[in-house]
Amino acid sequence: MEQSNTLQRLRRRLESNTGKAIADYRMIDDGDTVLVCISGGKDSYTLLSVLMALRERAPVDFRLIAMNLDQKQPGFPAEVLPGYLAKLGVDYRIVDQDTYSIVRSKIPEGKTTCSLCSRLRRGVIYRTAKEVGANKIALGHHRDDIVHTLFLNLLFAARLKAMPPKLLTDDGAHVVIRPLAYCSEKDIARFARGMAYPIIPCNLCGSQDNLQRQKIRAMMADWDHRYPGRTEAVFSALQKVVPSHLADQTLFDFQGLRPGGDPATMDGGDLVFDPAPLGEILPSLQGVPLAVRA
Repeated sequence: MEQSNTLQRLRRRLESNTGKAIADYRMIDDGDTVLVCISGGKDSYTLLSVLMALRERAPVDFRLIAMNLDQKQPGFPAEVLPGYLAKLGVDYRIVDQDTYSIVRSKIPEGKTTCSLCSRLRRGVIYRTAKEVGANKIALGHHRDDIVHTLFLNLLFAARLKAMPPKLLTDDGAHVVIRPLAYCSEKDIARFARGMAYPIIPCNLCGSQDNLQRQKIRAMMADWDHRYPGRTEAVFSALQKVVPSHLADQTLFDFQGLRPGGDPATMDGGDLVFDPAPLGEILPSLQGVPLAVRA
């Protein structure tokens, strides 16, 4: 299929951003087997497409196995993904596990299902990774997902925590990677439309109006509309953490700070918000009287 110039530019940008994230966090090594989780949504389709393209020219050799969990949701088009993946020519596994019934039986009507559903899916994914010999698990979360998760934890769980681009599973058996960490949702959505992926909606949780994540999404959309670049700025901040200017005593020795100590231990001292280096400011203050109130 011939692709438009716009679609080709989008592909190059997505591949470039993904390749940079993989390199920055050393997500994939030579000889890795990567289980790519495919939900049928725009993000996971894009993830698989980009990883397949990068594999062709990567300096390391790695194997991709696509995996979809059929959760037995009513009306789920079970034939779509096997047909698509077979046509693509990628190794894949379709895992049948009726997590839908479990979630519906455990969660009261009207309550959000994401937490339990996510835990059940995670267990099946980890088990499948072990069965196929995968040491890496690739998820389709992008930059916007990571920023939204930061605010979810900040505002609703009182934690300064987001989705890391790379993490070790609780049992230490696998490494979870998010190769789309540098990619924007807007680019992914445009690319998915151009590629005409056979999108499968999530009727179990995606349509719930009371999800806190939907509220955060709306908040960030408003911020980005009024102040373009807010999402990018917040994500950049996640890569420039200054422990001495937060309040976590396990990350910085606040009790050990004493007059006469080394200001370098303060990650910028008290000048972190100053617009210019102190050396440029002090000469302009020479001879300026100070107003002191008792």
